[in-house]
Amino acid sequence: MEISQKVLVIIPAYNEEGSVERVIEDIRTHLVQVDILVVNDGSTDLTSEKAKAGGALVLDLPFNLGIGGAMQAGYRYAYEKGYDIAIQVDGDGQHDPKEIPKLLHTLEEVKLDMVIGSRFIGDSEYKASTMRRVGISILSKVISMIAGQRVTDPTSGFRAANRKAIQLFASNYPQDYPEPEVVVLVSQCGLKMGEVPIEMNERYSGASSITKIRCIYYMIMVLLAVFVDCFKKKIILGKEKEKC
Repeated sequence: MEISQKVLVIIPAYNEEGSVERVIEDIRTHLVQVDILVVNDGSTDLTSEKAKAGGALVLDLPFNLGIGGAMQAGYRYAYEKGYDIAIQVDGDGQHDPKEIPKLLHTLEEVKLDMVIGSRFIGDSEYKASTMRRVGISILSKVISMIAGQRVTDPTSGFRAANRKAIQLFASNYPQDYPEPEVVVLVSQCGLKMGEVPIEMNERYSGASSITKIRCIYYMIMVLLAVFVDCFKKKIILGKEKEKC
């Protein structure tokens, strides 16, 4: 796929030494014209060294900030370096780089500010536990009502953002539960977003830490955070509209 714009792929990574180099290689295989930035989120293993060996740009954070802090650092880099599009890709290999052109095409053709890769549209073969699917379904319904449009996969971390969204995220990015909270932020700031169906890979290394109990806890905490955001963002928009 030929890319006319300046594109940065952001990979937030915490202790992903077993997968990050392969993720970089896979992205290069499908998209040779993009830059790749690994945000090393205070890893205690060889994530940084492996990322540099793979030929990526590396931003080493002094300590672990979490996915929200790591992604905001990546978006700040993208904004300051003048990138037109930023793409979020997980460092564990679950996001398939061959799906990135689909995100880019939709972002440009449909004139959106952010595109989410959804595991729950079309004929996806993605398998999740019953509890996890129920949790995501509840979050989807609540966030869809708040956003005023259907959002099937608010927890997906496979996303593309244009320059307008990059600017917003560089200055104002949720820290607690960033993926679903960003959907609310985007909608309240009047940006346009959409979804495309994507397939997921098995992670290259490691295992998910989400158990049944954690899934329930996560859903409750995300809902609370989203409801707080609804109130908090209205105050921000009312007093400091220039942020959006």
